[in-house]
Amino acid sequence: MKSIENINLKDVQAVYDGPEGRLWELIMGEQIHIGGLVSSMDLAQRAGVGAGLSGIDLCCCNGAGMRFLVRMQGVLKMTGVDATETVVESGRRRCAEEGPAEKIEFVLADACDSGLDDACADFVWGEDAWCYVRDKAKLISEAVRMARPGGTIAFTDWVEGPAGLSDAEAERFMRFMKFPNVQDIDGYRGLLEGNGCAVVVAEDTGRFGPYVDLYLDMVGKQVTYDVLKIIGFDNDMLGAIAGEMTFMQGLAHAGKIAQGIFVAKKN
Repeated sequence: MKSIENINLKDVQAVYDGPEGRLWELIMGEQIHIGGLVSSMDLAQRAGVGAGLSGIDLCCCNGAGMRFLVRMQGVLKMTGVDATETVVESGRRRCAEEGPAEKIEFVLADACDSGLDDACADFVWGEDAWCYVRDKAKLISEAVRMARPGGTIAFTDWVEGPAGLSDAEAERFMRFMKFPNVQDIDGYRGLLEGNGCAVVVAEDTGRFGPYVDLYLDMVGKQVTYDVLKIIGFDNDMLGAIAGEMTFMQGLAHAGKIAQGIFVAKKN
């Protein structure tokens, strides 16, 4: 697992409290993860997440994943945990506007220390967000703690790819993204197994490269004005953002970073 210093929860909160969070939502949509609905459907189907189940979304952001699960998968109840007040308040407002608020609850808390009960959920869910958490061992332990015996841990995340990152590449990538570290597929597998889970799926989705291509096309061809508006019409900043995304695009196509998908069953 590659790690860097001086990135912490406050840095992540600053992203989603400010223009950077709005920028990611503009480019990636309300579901701020690679693949959007396609990725969510894939994860839900592989994990068997459906009607009548209750779940917890760790690092739930604005709750788009929970709204998908309730609206399209028939999930009975969702509890979302996130440490950034801005996105929690936005999520509550969106749930009230869209209708499923009675089935969705938000908890403002650290995902590694949620305060929720043991064995309180049929499944624990995450989408491209656990990369922001420094203590991934504690995060996985917390997820497993809250799943009932026989329950499911289902998540996608940005991971180091099979080609591996050099130290310089990892430093630049993680500084731009505000990731304190980046796990790999085998690392997540080991953490899940070490917490008493049987791993069912642990693989690269293959989506990262094509979707970064899409995002760069959008910034350059469709939403350029919208991006500039968010960043105060700062052309130098736009150039810097595009440069970092192009660097990330190269890493993805070289197999150095990927979107991993994981499904595990608690013993």
